[in-house]
Amino acid sequence: MRRVPKSGWVAGVDMGASNLRFARADLRGRIESITAERVRPEGGPKGVIAQIGAGIEGLAARKSSGDRLGPAAIAVGVPSAVDPRTGRVSLANNLPGWRDIDLGGPIRKRFQAPVVVDNDANLAALGERWRGTARRAANFVFVALGTGIGSGIVVNGKLCHGRTGNAGELYRFNVDWRRWAETFPDTGYFEFQVAGLGIAAAGRRALGGRRPRSEQDLVAERDAQFVFKAFRAGVRRARAVLDRAFTILGVGVADLVSVLDPELVVIGGGLTRGAPELMLETVKRVLHQIHPDIAPPVRLSTLGDRAQLYGAVSAALEAIASKDELPPRY
Repeated sequence: MRRVPKSGWVAGVDMGASNLRFARADLRGRIESITAERVRPEGGPKGVIAQIGAGIEGLAARKSSGDRLGPAAIAVGVPSAVDPRTGRVSLANNLPGWRDIDLGGPIRKRFQAPVVVDNDANLAALGERWRGTARRAANFVFVALGTGIGSGIVVNGKLCHGRTGNAGELYRFNVDWRRWAETFPDTGYFEFQVAGLGIAAAGRRALGGRRPRSEQDLVAERDAQFVFKAFRAGVRRARAVLDRAFTILGVGVADLVSVLDPELVVIGGGLTRGAPELMLETVKRVLHQIHPDIAPPVRLSTLGDRAQLYGAVSAALEAIASKDELPPRY
């Protein structure tokens, strides 16, 4: 068993397709500082890993939590499945070159500290259980709804990673059997219907504007905020786009309930801010229609866009006293 330091700090990192965020916390879990910067993907995986290392070193120059210069442990959330056997990043399809990448090794070598690498939705689930909506839940699902869609699954208090680390990767969920053989560029059916890229594509078709030349163009145009803005302005066609997307989301949540029978479903991510009341109302209505007797509560994240960072801090704290530096088994 690794000796647990009596003083020091841990680093949590949230790596997105566009932004990197860093949190420093003391060994009691108190957040001391949070910083953010743009991802510089042009350097490829090596460049981004170096950028992560520099960001962690920046945390070391901040408020002291003890006499240790470097972090006692580090956890990094990534927009990809992570192989539970090796800790390697499987495929971050929003970042060029991020396929089968060893992120933890270089960070571990640089800081000589335990490093946990896990899917960002998994860490968000840990964050919600530690400091958020799911504090009293041992069996729940966290659904991350943003540009893409994913989930973190907690069963009997432990993260479920699956055989390859792809448990909870909802982007390839399919709730329309007639479309089973279609190929969706860089994504799957579910992400193309209910996440930001799908809502944006449907919004352009319904509300007009520039006509993308191909399905690939639709995937590249991922900002759905114009649809939510039109909805708030009372545009009926925008309401219809969101009604459809949130209904499909409700069917997907109901399918998760069929398989997992959780005590709680938490929904977080950037798209929850656009029309939260409509989204919750629609998902709950669909869920109760399909599961009138066992439908669990559905709630919004209380941590917002910091859920991943809180989860990363929680995983780093656990890694201090653990020999396991692969995705944590809570």
